[in-house]
Formats: sequence, structure tokens, C-alpha cells
Amino acid sequence: MRPEAASDTARPRLILVDDHRMFVDGLRSCLAATYDIVGVAYRGDELLALLKTRSADCLLLDLQLPDCLGLDLIPDVLAQRPEMRILVVTMFLDRTLADAALAAGAHGFIPKDAGRKELKRAIADVLAGERHVSPRVPRTSNRRTSLEALHPALQRLTPHQQTVFRLIGDGKSETEIAHSLGVGSSTITFHKQRIQQTLGLETRATLVRFAVLVRGCLEEDGATESA
Repeated sequence: MRPEAASDTARPRLILVDDHRMFVDGLRSCLAATYDIVGVAYRGDELLALLKTRSADCLLLDLQLPDCLGLDLIPDVLAQRPEMRILVVTMFLDRTLADAALAAGAHGFIPKDAGRKELKRAIADVLAGERHVSPRVPRTSNRRTSLEALHPALQRLTPHQQTVFRLIGDGKSETEIAHSLGVGSSTITFHKQRIQQTLGLETRATLVRFAVLVRGCLEEDGATESA
């Protein structure tokens, strides 16, 4: 099947990618009067399948999906649709993540709680070939607020789960974590399952990737404070 093509008179076309259906419905309601919503995906694999038959001018992409991280999706999206503009719309309000998204190929970065006016300005900017980073994104990272900014659910992890999560980010295996904490491997497996559920991550690989990402952001913050 040939990908859909836009006519010269068509309104800008958007694809929305987020695993929260109510948020997607809200975006659709907010944007439908100005843009054509030509596709919706709730997972990374759904998006890549959709792009084989559907083209759009701009992709609104969440950074956390059940089966992958949006950062990992950006290069794959651009490999299929190099002309597509990508606007990250995320709950993560962190300078390090914003820079990482732009370095991966995104064209804009705004928080999910941005107002309608800022959202439409961001879309207009990236469609015009400009970069748009929300003025609410800090110019530098702030260690004291990074965990809340990266993912509010991180604050809901128990102290034991936070320790396990940190050790996962350090690249430790289940056996190494169990030995470090003086518990059995089955206990670590249980903690990892509960962490995945709390953070809404579908696979262990995505949990590891996110833990490493958080570790990198906190390290960046520490370096910034020490400078």
C-alpha cells in the first residue's frame, strides 16, 4: 500500500503517540479544528507499523511508552520518515532529557501540562522548520527536582525499590543486586516487577533503559552542581 500523500491545500497532518488514551483524546479535541489527525498510536511498535502506510507533517511523541522509550524511537521514525517533524510532549521536565531528545533528532520539546496556546505555538514552530523548547524547561538541570521532573511515579517507589532501581541504572545484574543487598534473587525479581508496574513499563529491557537514563540525568545534575 502506498503511503498517504498530502495535497497542497491540505491542513497540516499530525500523528499522536501516547499510551494514555484520555490524554490522546484531549489532544485530538484541542487540535482537530486546526490540524488533521491522521493517526494515533499507543505503543512504539504500533507507531512504526503505522508509519509504513501513513505520512504526516508532525509527530507528537511521548517519551515513555509501555514497550519502549520515545528517545529510542526517534531515530527509527526519522529513518522511515526523514521529512517528518517531531515534537516531544512529555511529563519529563528536565534539561538533560530535552537536550537528549533534540540530539536524537526531535525538533521540539514541551511538557504535557503546557497550555493550548503554547502547544499550538510549538507545533507551528517545528512545522516552520524551527526548534521549539518550552521556556519552562530549565536552562540547566537541577538535582533537587530531577526525580519529580523525570517521572512523578519515581516518588512512589518504596525505599527498597528505589535502591534496586538505582542499582539497575548502575548496570548491575539481578545476582549482583541480590548479593549487594543480602537478599535472594527472587526478591530482586519481585521488586523489578513491582517497579515496572509502578512506572508503567511493559518490558524489563525498557525498565533497564529508563533506569540508565535516569542515572545519566542525575549524574549530569551532579556535574552541573560541582562546576
